[in-house]
Amino acid sequence: MLAVAYAVDGSAVRQRLGLTPKLDVPYVTTRSVTVDAMLDMAEVEAGDYLIDLGTGDGRILIAAAHDRGASGLGVDLDPVLIRQARDEAADLGLSDRIDFIEQDLFETPLGEADVVTLFLLPEVNLRLRPRLLAQLRPGARVVSNRFDMGDWEPDEERRVAGYPAYLWIIPADVSGTWQMEFDGRTAILDLGQQFQQVSGTATIDGVSRPAIVNLVGESLHITLDLANGQRFFEGRIDGDRLVSTNEDSWSAMRTGGEVAKG
Repeated sequence: MLAVAYAVDGSAVRQRLGLTPKLDVPYVTTRSVTVDAMLDMAEVEAGDYLIDLGTGDGRILIAAAHDRGASGLGVDLDPVLIRQARDEAADLGLSDRIDFIEQDLFETPLGEADVVTLFLLPEVNLRLRPRLLAQLRPGARVVSNRFDMGDWEPDEERRVAGYPAYLWIIPADVSGTWQMEFDGRTAILDLGQQFQQVSGTATIDGVSRPAIVNLVGESLHITLDLANGQRFFEGRIDGDRLVSTNEDSWSAMRTGGEVAKG
């Protein structure tokens, strides 16, 4: 079981005394300016549910609830820090919206989260990555202080107080073969996907041309090179359907192919 906490020096002392579990991630407090930047990057707002993995003293979740009206859950294996976070939440009148529990982050269900916040280590992020992609809904946001996700490129990166912060938006599955209908015409889209990066071709009237796809969460823009110029399509994915989100009348159905987010 992975033990995670970000502690002040006293945490290391408690570990040596056997008062807390041995922690695989050393505790380093997240600076206030970084907390604000992470919440800004994730566009946290009232109604969002945030899960803070390795919550430490709970400052990220507490700021999300106090300053932005979010609710959520913080998990950590340091019972002293969990009590500290609960006490702070109670003092601020936030206990009805946020909770802190002593729990392994790899045993924490993530499906309810609109936002997941992290300050772990690179190898822990990589171990966590499949759970994030499998359990979070398309469009959910993941923000990490300092450490990235390997070859899963971030949707945004900022430098805050000399260190990077990263944002990822969980992508929908668009890989496979799609039959697209527009203007009385049919195009066969063959799309491949690696995380949020999508590439493929469109076959129209027997001619195959590149299809440029920009995917953000469940929203996508498709650019096709037609004989009479470029045509742009804006839509969203709904299971095995692509539906228009503007005044254009077009749609697509997935007919087959491999389905994988990363």
